[in-house]
Amino acid sequence: MTLPLHNSPPLAPGWLADCPPVCDALMRHWLTRPGALTAGLRQVGQVRLRVTGEYAEGARPDEARAMHIAPGTPVWVREVLMSVNGVDSVPARSLAPLAASHGAWQGMRRLSTRPLADMLYHDRTVTRSPFAVRRLAPPVPFFRAIAGWLAPEHGAHAAQQLWARRSVFWRMGQPLLVAECFLPGFWPVAAAGNAMPPLKKHVIRRG
Repeated sequence: MTLPLHNSPPLAPGWLADCPPVCDALMRHWLTRPGALTAGLRQVGQVRLRVTGEYAEGARPDEARAMHIAPGTPVWVREVLMSVNGVDSVPARSLAPLAASHGAWQGMRRLSTRPLADMLYHDRTVTRSPFAVRRLAPPVPFFRAIAGWLAPEHGAHAAQQLWARRSVFWRMGQPLLVAECFLPGFWPVAAAGNAMPPLKKHVIRRG
């Protein structure tokens, strides 16, 4: 039996449906935390968001598979970097089919420096898939950009030690893929903030 798309994690080679044992409790918390990530980050400290890129391109195979669209399909991409207490912490990459960015997901073009959550969590017609997680590697589309954001002391090779998560939001049958990863500087800030409330089971909202 085929599950509805919003009940299936956005898997592709290298992506996992659950955190492996190598992830400690803090990592597991942030890789599986439901709800708006920005809200969780604000429990840790002051959050600032800057947009690092907005552009159209052809969907890459890894992301096309997650969105159930054909590779090369035109998509609209929005990339941001969130800092916590002045520390670069979470790069994120969001994309939707280009046509949907003028329709079901047109709000993503008007966000400016507001977080994506501003348009996702106030609309009861939006559903969200479970998370998929993985250690970053070159096949992940924003791997190269993340390597560029790492502090010099970590070295570019450290990008391969980072963990990322992604999920797909669905509205009017159109996907919006959101991937996020946590830079090395985030973990000391998160640990000091002690922001680890008990996790709730992932709930899919229905319209």
